[in-house]
Amino acid sequence: MIGLTQPEVSVWSERVTVALGMNPGLFSGPGTNTYLVGTGPRRILIDTGQGRPEYPLVLARALERAGASGLQEILLTHAHVDHVGGLADVQAHFGPLRASKLVVHGAPTLPEITAISDGAVIETEGATLRAIFTPGHAPDHLCYALEEESAVFSGDNVLGVGTTVIPIEGGDLGLYLASLRRLLAEPPGRIYPAHGPCVADGHAKLREYLAHRQQREDQILAALGSSPEAVPEIVRRVYTDVPAVLHAAAAHSVTAHLVKLEREGRARRAGGVAPLADRWAAA
Repeated sequence: MIGLTQPEVSVWSERVTVALGMNPGLFSGPGTNTYLVGTGPRRILIDTGQGRPEYPLVLARALERAGASGLQEILLTHAHVDHVGGLADVQAHFGPLRASKLVVHGAPTLPEITAISDGAVIETEGATLRAIFTPGHAPDHLCYALEEESAVFSGDNVLGVGTTVIPIEGGDLGLYLASLRRLLAEPPGRIYPAHGPCVADGHAKLREYLAHRQQREDQILAALGSSPEAVPEIVRRVYTDVPAVLHAAAAHSVTAHLVKLEREGRARRAGGVAPLADRWAAA
């Protein structure tokens, strides 16, 4: 997402308006997409950005652009800071709104959160959202199906540009791949991602994501030898198509693949230390 720009406020459908989280970065692209959903005077807000001071003003402009007067409630995709960091500011500016997310062991806890679960349905005027448990990028990750559009708010599981990092802390590649397959079965038309532009063909993007992960796994297996090597060296061999500035993030995804391969008996660790710091070889 290097160099990608995006308007602070965009209308992507009659039910979906985007307020940019104003937190651009190497991995967040132009920033976190937060979404106003519905057609009535009070909208559901999906995610709250990172907590940048200018975000509430952008959100207010998005509400005006959408023709809405306020917020009904807040839904969160997962507890990474670029999605929940603005929660307190939103509640301070727009009232003590209910904020809901999945609550699971191993995910950060947030104060005064209403717990929702897989399959929960949240309604507002003009929109019906259904929570879909999609762990892998994070243990508490939820996507939200927008039933009226056969669309999905994908959080960080699918991005508008590029692919998702599977972090060592809280990530699990096996679960992530299962989540992609679950989304493919929904089936999504449009995908509204947490970062980057709208994806017009959700089916094609999900198939692309699954094929990409298989390609990376094949490359990692080909890069493994009988002598253990450190993760950065494996990254250097595999990620020849990625700028070096992104290799530190790629190390997390490579390690996620290696942990999966270890479970399957196709890779082994040399030292038994933390996976990212260990040396790896073919099993």
